[in-house]
Amino acid sequence: MALAAGVFYLLFVSSLLLTTMAATPYPHGGHGGDPLLGASKKYEGSSDLVDLRYHMGPVLTAAPLRLYVLWYGRWDPTHQSPLRDFLLSISDPSPPHPSVADWWATAALYGDQTLANVTRRVALAGEATDASASLGASLTRLDIQRVLAAAVAAGDLPADTRGGAYLVLTAPGVNVQDFCRAVCGFHYFTFPSLVGHTLPYAWVGHSGGRCADVCAYPFALPSYMSRRGGVAALRPPNGDAGVDGMVSVIGHELRSSPPTRS
Repeated sequence: MALAAGVFYLLFVSSLLLTTMAATPYPHGGHGGDPLLGASKKYEGSSDLVDLRYHMGPVLTAAPLRLYVLWYGRWDPTHQSPLRDFLLSISDPSPPHPSVADWWATAALYGDQTLANVTRRVALAGEATDASASLGASLTRLDIQRVLAAAVAAGDLPADTRGGAYLVLTAPGVNVQDFCRAVCGFHYFTFPSLVGHTLPYAWVGHSGGRCADVCAYPFALPSYMSRRGGVAALRPPNGDAGVDGMVSVIGHELRSSPPTRS
């Protein structure tokens, strides 16, 4: 686990400076500025890096916060393992330093109006698989909720309303509304009319072979950066830019969900 935590810390060292953009693709057209993006605010999300906005909702305080993962589509087990290891490393009881657990401890500093803090403990509480891609290979945002609803109704995942959060991870070849064009992932809450419960959830897609250049930076480069020369993509630690890009986006969605849940 220590080795895995160290590898994932490398991922976050590479991506934390861009965390406000982690779930949004880079622009396809270059308009000047620093090719490394660090010196130009115009490529950032919508605000300074330190401007984490609180939307006055309750934070997720369950100890531990229980994560439930739904694998949608045909997943290669070698691609699942790094993502699972990342989730397990968030609350590694004996992590190296620096580590993913250290990174999550930063999120735990945030609190809500009642002074309750985001939980420091995160557990991978359950997994389910929809290998047949039951709703097809092209999903709307509401379809993500329908996929969760089916898993809950079938008993594959529990309806954990008091301390659960859900991740829907779509395999290569699965398209989701606005994927690659406007988002690489998103988080929200389920509608009782669709799922029967209000549950916090996030979706993240595998961008390899589709748009790794915009959703898996710095392990793939947008074309406008590669054309300029002098900039090279980092080698994906797990050998797959799509998977390693997902680690960054999953981290972004998890960190955004507890402090800004509304």
